[in-house]
Amino acid sequence: MLMNDSLQLLSSVSLFLLVMGGVQFAIIYCAPLLFVSTATFLNTPLILSTMSLERYVAIFYPLQRPAIWRPEWIWILILSLWIISCILPTVDFVLMRLKPGVDVHSTPVICKNTVLNASPIQALFKVSLNGIFFAVVAVVILFTYIRILLETRRMRQDRASVRKALHTVLLHGFQLLLCVMAFSQPFAELLFIQRVNLSQADVSFIYYFCFILLPRFLSPLIYGLRDESLRSYMKKAMPCCGARIDPHKELSK
Repeated sequence: MLMNDSLQLLSSVSLFLLVMGGVQFAIIYCAPLLFVSTATFLNTPLILSTMSLERYVAIFYPLQRPAIWRPEWIWILILSLWIISCILPTVDFVLMRLKPGVDVHSTPVICKNTVLNASPIQALFKVSLNGIFFAVVAVVILFTYIRILLETRRMRQDRASVRKALHTVLLHGFQLLLCVMAFSQPFAELLFIQRVNLSQADVSFIYYFCFILLPRFLSPLIYGLRDESLRSYMKKAMPCCGARIDPHKELSK
């Protein structure tokens, strides 16, 4: 998650600054940035659903954990997630239909997804595939949440760890919701421009901050505070904030 979010921030912030600055360059240099940004954006919900399934497996199969969830095999799962997340941007490049007169190597363009998705059919295909993709992930997270919730009510022992897993899955669902909200950007921009006295650049920045940057900031912050060793280090590094962080309250979340 940390590596994926770092790549996502690096590529998306670079693209955002280039678009806002009106910088134009050839598609051959733009395509790698778009590929990394799209792949890492799609990889985020995959990682969230996998983390939810890991909590589910840890609760229901503590002594008979499947081999794929063992530390020595987890790299296969991570590699599979990256391959799946790279399918959509690869399809984009394969189906790429540029506007007449645009040369991949020499014509300067604004580096946006619309440059590669000039065809309405291609844009519709991408929206449909994104919808199916996020719907499947949402079903996985909802399934694990309901199953762990039912297990919390049934178990009488070790209920603290089950509740902690429940809160973790709920957090994954909230992060997924923020990611899905990014798809409503075109409609939100049109609504805000018509009803609020804001320019399109201002609306794009607000949307980018709330639904692209904010979910990436939440993950290291929340998971960092939930980690006991890192929390104790933060208390030593920032004595003024140490009294505000109660270990017992954090562990119970």
